[in-house]
Amino acid sequence: MNKSELIDAMASESGLTKADAKKALEGFVAATSEAMKAGDRISLVGFGSFSVSDRAARTGRNPQTGKEIQIAAKKVIKFKAGAELTDKVN
Repeated sequence: MNKSELIDAMASESGLTKADAKKALEGFVAATSEAMKAGDRISLVGFGSFSVSDRAARTGRNPQTGKEIQIAAKKVIKFKAGAELTDKVN
């Protein structure tokens, strides 16, 4: 499902217009992005939770040459599905 398909699904499920559904999705993405940038955890009961964790710098290997390379430290986003979402999928 891509963004436009998600907007269509949101509009049909909620009774909103497609324009309003698009604004709602963009608002959710913006608010989530800002919260994640600040290091906050976002928890949606029944759906899941988003969190930010630090990944340490490490030494990797170039698969083509076998030469060792340094991989920089960075922040990664993690998602853990809630029990209700997991039950719906299974």
